[in-house]
Amino acid sequence: MRRLNFDLKKMGDNSREGSYATQSNRARILSLMANQLHEIGYKKMRAGDLKGRHINALLDRWKQEEISAGTMKNRMSALRWWAGKVGKASIVARDNRSYGIPDRKYVTGENKARELGQQSLEKVVDPYVKMSLELQRAFGLRREEAIKFSPSYADQGDHVRLKSSWTKGGKAREIPVRTQAQRDVLNRAHKLAGSGSLIPPDRNYIRHLKVYERHCTSAGLSKMHGLRHAYAQQRYHELTGWKAPANGGPNARSLTLEQREIDRDSRLIISHELGHEREAITAVYLSR
Repeated sequence: MRRLNFDLKKMGDNSREGSYATQSNRARILSLMANQLHEIGYKKMRAGDLKGRHINALLDRWKQEEISAGTMKNRMSALRWWAGKVGKASIVARDNRSYGIPDRKYVTGENKARELGQQSLEKVVDPYVKMSLELQRAFGLRREEAIKFSPSYADQGDHVRLKSSWTKGGKAREIPVRTQAQRDVLNRAHKLAGSGSLIPPDRNYIRHLKVYERHCTSAGLSKMHGLRHAYAQQRYHELTGWKAPANGGPNARSLTLEQREIDRDSRLIISHELGHEREAITAVYLSR
């Protein structure tokens, strides 16, 4: 292993900051940056050698590759973490606009909903990964929530409850069980996991996350976060009686006053079920 890769891996192993997903994503980004710096020509670099020229070299490469604003911001966040750990936080500007990185576009007009048909699901060999995907589809769960899901704890009959340790931002929440299809998924999850979770006994979260990613890739599945978008749009249709704007439904300007009240109340419900607090965030899933 190269020196820089080793240094960054050791830093990550010694600093358990953020959720497991955050740690995993940060480790992946840091490894990528180490590899790219080696390719650029910094072949004997150590983590403590980080300087402005290294940051500029990475930014130039990312801009040439036309990396999206969201991806650039995620990488800059990891870069700031690295700089902070080696006592050089000041060499990375706090404002991404200083580097010409545009604001992230949350509402693009693109429908990001993803369907997961039975034929595609059957291509997933690992039963635990398959079950997590079913839970993502049925309840709009995030990937980490669906992987850590323990049916013996979560299943409360008419709703599922999610532990704060499973969720983004440590926010426990409840989601209603509304349909027989959801009940069937929960029953299968009980049968598979028993009193445990959807992480097999011989794996920890990080190891199983890699298994999840590998099996999804092998099955040709990508952007499974889109299952949350599909869930949100389905719930919107149920609650309002009309399709979400992202799915071809009427936009906000065309709604009557009464419909706007229904729209607002429905978005608040969906926001809470997805683990958010603001109604405005639903525009990411539903559009306006």
